[in-house]
Amino acid sequence: MRLAVVGAGWAGLAAAVQAVQDSHQVTVFEAARTPGGRARGLDITLPDGQAVTVDNGQHILIGAYTETLKLMRRVGVNPDTALQRLPLTLQFPDGAGLRLPDLPVPLDVLAGILRNRAWPLRERLGLLRAALGWKLAGFECEDTLSVAALCSELGPRVLTELIEPLCVSALNTPANQASARVFLRVLHDALFAVPGGSQLLLPRVDLSALFPQAAVSWLQAHGATVRTGARITTLPQGAAHWQLDGQTFDAVLLACSPAEAARLAAPLNAAWASTAEALHFEAITTVYAWAPQARLAAPMLALRHDTQQPAQFVFDRGQLGGPAGLLAFVVSASRGERETLQAQVLSQSQAQLGLQLQALQTVVEKRATFACTPGLQRPPQGIAPGLLACGDYVAGPYPATLEGAVRSGLAAALALAR
Repeated sequence: MRLAVVGAGWAGLAAAVQAVQDSHQVTVFEAARTPGGRARGLDITLPDGQAVTVDNGQHILIGAYTETLKLMRRVGVNPDTALQRLPLTLQFPDGAGLRLPDLPVPLDVLAGILRNRAWPLRERLGLLRAALGWKLAGFECEDTLSVAALCSELGPRVLTELIEPLCVSALNTPANQASARVFLRVLHDALFAVPGGSQLLLPRVDLSALFPQAAVSWLQAHGATVRTGARITTLPQGAAHWQLDGQTFDAVLLACSPAEAARLAAPLNAAWASTAEALHFEAITTVYAWAPQARLAAPMLALRHDTQQPAQFVFDRGQLGGPAGLLAFVVSASRGERETLQAQVLSQSQAQLGLQLQALQTVVEKRATFACTPGLQRPPQGIAPGLLACGDYVAGPYPATLEGAVRSGLAAALALAR
């Protein structure tokens, strides 16, 4: 089959790799000059003039990202060297927080909760009772339930030091607005289903090197064509084929943003386009800041946050293969202007870390993820005969994560055979 993939983000590249393996003739069209979509490298300059590559947004992976890890290996990236693997640790600068021991699932969760003496015993037991109840219910709940409602009977320390950080990092949506059903699916896979699923996988390389660059090289080596700087404006359809940029294709996968996919699909399926356009989005802000002697107690720390101290996490890029002194602060579901957020994060660093930092670059991805709310209707994979969509926003069990994007891309490519 002659297949066009519109978009070279993680979903589009995953689809292209799978399609090539299934012996299709693949051409990838990417409007930007750099592949990777919302998870790619970004060049900045340190105060001493040193050029370094960071990311357009700091990401983490977890051990439950099984399809992403398989795909990385398939295109020649070794996760064992490209990622730093750590037990799940949501540690705050003052030492509070949850640390899971390196034990088999689910003993790591049970031991981590019971050993955390910073939480009152009644809160630890309450969390275990809730987890047992979720397990007995098959990690399912009403689709209209929010994470805050699901966890309303848990203690305040558990809520602020576990549930809220997990929710905002996984769903990029505040707990009082986030889908409990999707949250339970993430908890199931991360904490109870996959061996090592809860482990943090922190990139030691920039996100372009982690997968997109290797995927493009693999595709080209296997006969596929990858065209960057090539924006598709329309999708003319013939009797049994599609015309894109003067070429004929048997099928098309839309792996671009929801807005761009809706624009292209609207003449062919107005209902699909309307569902995609109805999605609401959350921003993610990453503040890169530097000081010569800046070093954290761990490669990643959780931060106490509120409207004036907005960052939920900080990463020590110096401990992850980058230059010493470079930190990345992440504000999930961010609100406000870039300059205000940057100033607030620098003040937060001084208050919680005791560090006086110089801001280097602040990246605001205004449409970083869809808002993963209760009862959300996400557009389906199928748009029209021979026209499919893939991306982290397409209907599926996962929130807007790299794993969700990869799984969607793989599923779309495999659907071509049906």
